[in-house]
Order: sequence, then structure tokens, then C-alpha cells
Amino acid sequence: MSHLCSAAIRALSGTPNVRLRGEVLHDGERTLPVTAPHLRPGDGADVGSRRGAADGMASRLRHSDLALHQRLRPADALPGLVFDLLEQFRAEALAAEQYPGVRANLRHRFLRWTREFADAGLTETDTGQLLYTIAQVGRTTVLGDPVPAEAQEVIEATRFALAGRIGHALRGLRSDRADQRRYARSALAVATVIGELAASAEESDADPGRATVGMARLFGLDDADDDGGFASARVPSEPAGTVSEYRAFTTTYDVEQPASTAVRPALLADYRQRLDDRLAAAGVALAPLVRELQRLLAGTGASSDWERGYEAGAVDAAQLTRLVTTTGARDVFRAETEQPDVSCVVTLLIDCSGSMRRHAEAVAMLADVLARALERAGARCEILGFTTRGWHGGCAVADWRRAGKPAHPGRLTELRHLVVKDADTSYRRARRDIAALLKPDLYREGVAGEALRWAQRRVLARPERHRVVLFVSDGIPMDTATAQVNGSRYLDDHLSDVVLRTEQAGDPALAGIGANADLGRHFRHARELDVASGVSNALLRQLLRTLAETRA
Repeated sequence: MSHLCSAAIRALSGTPNVRLRGEVLHDGERTLPVTAPHLRPGDGADVGSRRGAADGMASRLRHSDLALHQRLRPADALPGLVFDLLEQFRAEALAAEQYPGVRANLRHRFLRWTREFADAGLTETDTGQLLYTIAQVGRTTVLGDPVPAEAQEVIEATRFALAGRIGHALRGLRSDRADQRRYARSALAVATVIGELAASAEESDADPGRATVGMARLFGLDDADDDGGFASARVPSEPAGTVSEYRAFTTTYDVEQPASTAVRPALLADYRQRLDDRLAAAGVALAPLVRELQRLLAGTGASSDWERGYEAGAVDAAQLTRLVTTTGARDVFRAETEQPDVSCVVTLLIDCSGSMRRHAEAVAMLADVLARALERAGARCEILGFTTRGWHGGCAVADWRRAGKPAHPGRLTELRHLVVKDADTSYRRARRDIAALLKPDLYREGVAGEALRWAQRRVLARPERHRVVLFVSDGIPMDTATAQVNGSRYLDDHLSDVVLRTEQAGDPALAGIGANADLGRHFRHARELDVASGVSNALLRQLLRTLAETRA
């Protein structure tokens, strides 16, 4: 495949001696500085990606003065990377005007790179989010292609924040595409701003597995040093404290809010429609689920009630007048019936950390179906979520630094606890709010132990006799700022401690619902659900079995 791509590059660029060695372009023995993240598709890439990468390199050779670019390029790694990327977009735009097939190949490769970047979890760091956003915004500005649908919601907040700082420069990119030198002025302005913002995020992006290795691979920085130009912090492998020492450095910035307030009304309506469409396609049978829930949750006692409109039985006093005045009236009797005593509240506590974003749709469907079914069964349902207000600690970390960085500070982030549906709100009134779980930028980092204690306090204040908390997550809790200073096991150990104490107390009952993950190391009652395959009747039956186990 490499020799075919080399031939395509030579033909399209008009440069006779170039060839690919691996993914690097050479002219004879000389390496050509044709770099951009999406030009390196990697092993196992599809044919379309390889064609797109080859066409991108050819576009750069044909439409860019490489020597001029190198003279103008910033020396620092991140601004230089952004400058390279924007020049690549300029070259691709000029080639795309001439060759529709090349345009299609280029777009295919960029879309694949977009998915690779997001799937690697790199948008979960400040630096990654920044670079991902400028890649999307830069390309749509210069080439005119729309931002990919899967990227639009991910970049919304960052794009808005950047608008005031680089809006003028972006307009220059669009208008000066035909003049490399004039275009470079705007590209330098954008690169400088991104470099400054990324530098302020470096101390926060402390996960070397993501912020260094993954970023280097997907942004073509394979020659980066151990810190990759992104982060110098290292996460200790052993905890600095013990579970008994768990504390929060500050709670000043913690918030509890209705989830719906974090989403614009129009966007929330769109999410609700999307959720309705997916639920309709899933074909979940609600009636059998309701009957099974009534059987599982009903207490030993039962309450009596009267049903009216019978043609035999005890005379209904409310119908005596009708019995006397209406000839042939027969349905004037009543019968005593027993109603199952379902005194139960179920809390669904949802991990809204970044890695759960890929399961957001399935989890929202699960919450919606469970809330409806529990209400029809006569039980109460509460839906809660937990995340953080920002990445890597935010104001809490800033306060800690101002205090002189004391050792073992405890939890170093701003908690964000979300009330999606409280137990006293009907499903009909809460159905729109449940769709807020689809908003991608709600999903940041997760402090699970404190969230579980929060959910526990809420449910213990309820009057129902049987109380259950279903903890939904895809793995261990993680907040990078907290882990960096206190040790990587700090939050995980605290969750284990909270679960153990709650299970020993016996109220509320607990179960861990793993979203394609095994939570058995934390919870006595744990079940892994394949939510990646969608919500189905079979999956819901597994959830019911877990509820049944909490009653045992």
C-alpha cells in the first residue's frame, strides 16, 4: 500500500522523487516537514484513510512553500503544532477546489481521526479539549466543511470560550487562503493563543497515559520527550494517605443543581426527541416489567380498596340514588380488593465522569424506562448524577496552591451533584429533564464515595420502608488533581469504605451496576450490563434480578 500511496503523492503534487517510508514523507534521503495529526493513520487504518493521508501530503507539497513555513513556524511545540495544522488545512482547501475526489478522501481521513481522538479519551483533558476544538474549528473555517456531528456537542463550550480571543484571526484564515504569507499572520495569532491556554492547562493535565503518550501519537509528536510537552506531573502509584484520612480540601465550590439547568431548553427538547426515538426503536415491553417490579417490591402486608361498577356484591352507597331513579341500573355494587403494598424507593446514582460519555445514551434510556416502570408499580424513583464542575480541580486546586501546597490535602476538585429526577416528582413532569443525561460536557471527572454518601443521605430521609441505591458506573473513580497529590488509590479506597459501611448498616440496600465493567470488587451485589449493545428486555431482566438480590 505504501508504494501506491507514494505514486499517488508524486502524481498529484508533481514532485517526482518523493516516497513514503512508513508514514513519513522523504525526498531521496531528506525528510520533508509535512506534518499534521490526521496525516498519520497508523497501522490497521482503512484504505480510505490511507488515500486521504496521501492526498493531504500531496496537497501540502503542491500548495505550500515548505521553506517559508519552517521560517515562520513558532519554536514551541504546541504553537508549532497548531501552526502546522492550520497550514495543512490551507493546502487541503486549495486542492479540494480542484479535485472533488481528493476533497472526499481528505474529509474521510479527518473524520476517522476525529473519532480516534475522541475514542482515545483525549478530550477528557483540558489540553486535549483545546486542541480537538481548534482542529474542528480551523478545518470548518478554512475548508468550509461542517463540523462532524459527533464533535459538535463536545466542542460547544470550548468553541464559545475561544470565539472572543481568535474570532478575528479565524476570519483572516478564511479570507487569505490564497496567500501563504498573509495567512500565516492569522495562523500565528491563533497558535499563540492556543499555546498560552495550553500552557495554563499543563499543570492540570497530569495523566501521562493520556496527556503524553496518547496525545503524542494522535498529534504526531512521536519524538516528544517523556513529558511530551504537555504535562510534567506524575501520579504516585501508592496512596499518600489512608481511607480514614479522607477529607476535602475545600467544599466552597461544590454545587448541587437540577440537571436540566445545565442544558439550554431548546437543546434539551432535541435530546428528549432523540431519547424518545431510541426508546421507540428499542421496543421495550413495559407492562411485564411493571408486573415483575410489583412482585419483587411488594411487602408482606396489603392495603384494601374498593372497586366500583360491579353487577353483584355489596351495594355502593354512592349509587343509591341512581339505583332508585334509574330503571335497570345494575352496576351499582362494589367489591373489596387487595392492593400490593409497595413501599419502596429506588435511587439510580449515575457516574457522569468522562469515560461514561460513550454510554450516556444507553444509561439515559435505562433511567427513563426504570423511572416509568417503578412509578406504575407504585414505587418511587430518584435519578441522580455526579461529576465535577471542571477538569483537574479548578478553583479548589488554585486555593491549594495559594495555601502553599500543603501535603495530603484530600479531595482537590469542585463537585457537581446533579438531581435529574427527585423521588417526589412524577415521571410525566421529569421526562424532559432525564434527557439532560445526553449532554456530553456534563461528563467530566468523578468522586464516587462522596456522591454515594450524598445519595444515601437523600434516600434515608424518605419515609418508604425499603430503600435501594443502584450505583451505575464503568469503573473506578478518578479525579486527576486529587490522584496526583494524594495517590491514585485515594478515591477508590474511599468508595470501598463507604460501600462497606453502608452494606454493614443494611440501609439503604446497595447494588453496583457496571456499564460494561465489573464492580464486584466494591459491591456485594454487583452485575455487569452490556449497555454498549443498547437497552433491551433481556438487559432489563438482568437489572430486575439485581433488585431481587437486594431484597434477599
